[in-house]
Amino acid sequence: MDKFDLMVIGSGAGMGVVSKASQEGWRVALVDQGPTGGTCLNNGCIPSKLIIYPADVIRELQNASSLGVECSLERLDFPGIMKRMHAVVDKARSDLEESIESDPNVTWYRSTGEFIDDYVLRAGDHILTAPKIAIATGARPLVPPIPGLTEVGYLDNTSLFNLEKAPQSLIIIGAGYIGCEFGHFFSSMGTDVTIIGRSPMVLDKEEPEVCRTVKKLLSQNMRVITNHEVVKVEAKEGMKEVFALNKIDNSTHSFSADEILLAAGRRSNSDLLKPERTGVEVDGRGWIKVNEYLETSKKGIFAFGDALGKYMFRHTANYEADVVSHNILQAKTEDDKEKADFHAVPHAVFTYPQVAGVGMKQGEAIEAGKSILVGRASYTDVVKGIAMGEELSFVKVIAEEETGKILGCTVVGTSAPELVQQITYLMNTDYQDLMPMIKAQVIHPTISEVVVQAFSNLEHPYHEPGEHKA
Repeated sequence: MDKFDLMVIGSGAGMGVVSKASQEGWRVALVDQGPTGGTCLNNGCIPSKLIIYPADVIRELQNASSLGVECSLERLDFPGIMKRMHAVVDKARSDLEESIESDPNVTWYRSTGEFIDDYVLRAGDHILTAPKIAIATGARPLVPPIPGLTEVGYLDNTSLFNLEKAPQSLIIIGAGYIGCEFGHFFSSMGTDVTIIGRSPMVLDKEEPEVCRTVKKLLSQNMRVITNHEVVKVEAKEGMKEVFALNKIDNSTHSFSADEILLAAGRRSNSDLLKPERTGVEVDGRGWIKVNEYLETSKKGIFAFGDALGKYMFRHTANYEADVVSHNILQAKTEDDKEKADFHAVPHAVFTYPQVAGVGMKQGEAIEAGKSILVGRASYTDVVKGIAMGEELSFVKVIAEEETGKILGCTVVGTSAPELVQQITYLMNTDYQDLMPMIKAQVIHPTISEVVVQAFSNLEHPYHEPGEHKA
């Protein structure tokens, strides 16, 4: 049996724990079957944004005529876009692997880990043990039991990056983050895209008025069908036919395309890890349970990142890795442990239009019993927004009435992630209040002014949560 001070399972955000432990002189076992770097590097944030940015450029060119600029797209180099993406990812992965292999304190087991006893893991032909364990096993695509889907075949967020040319037509099953981002990408590449979502709205975790805006703008470049459940897939005359049930009137409709992209959510990898064998509890869907210190039900074993099934963003996983590193390496007593703070988790959706948010949504704040003020501003309320011509883009902010504490912010439109990041900084100050935003001079004219305008428009909610005043 190979004995270590610490085992880390997962080479994505788990590398944050590995590097800190190694710097402290701990003997670390890293267990990961690959590809090295986890979802973000290989088939998530990094490769997707490398190919989506060219799609953004294409949309800007196509929409330039509304600003008085007439231009055309002369050539689209799909293989070149993919080659550039692979070059960046491959270089980053190679650098990471070289770093791991050169670390004398780290032993790398390139295989799937499986618990076989308390604090004991099998990794290939090796049996490992350590008193401290960090689980960062991530997640993988959820494959719903749709008859015919596996037989007909489909793309997912991993296999699509191996495409050498864009399909002529594509059906995307799922209208969440992945579905909307890749709907934007492929439609910009000239693919005839149809998105089919089972929920009443696209991006159904966002504010309702955001969902409506995104659906309206996406529909200018593709078909977006919501409230439809895919019930069957068949191969027909060289095409792939998808049958979907209308959840309102129970009618069934069929859609045909050259290819299918499955974007129906994520599932836990705990069925591979089998954490219950070491006393780690999981919920009904296999996500690992942790307390406020990110410690599992088994003392000394921590979990973070997508393995928890909650905030499935790499920046959140990196933050959680810092919390876990502290609690494993520095905390000598229970009182020394650091609690994870999720009051201001930012996120972004790189579709067209971009969407970003942080903190509570209006409905969540009301359900939590907060007395709130809500502020809204359209991009066209400020000069830069008028110049940009984004008539449907807007900012929505939520503040606690008694204290002025910022509770949340949502933006839909160009630079949404950058605008929301400004609010995220404020929400991590000592008082978390809006006064620094109100007092600060704001460069004029910039789109940042629309955020200040939204805070200046704070008032009591004047209608049901989620309704955006036109």
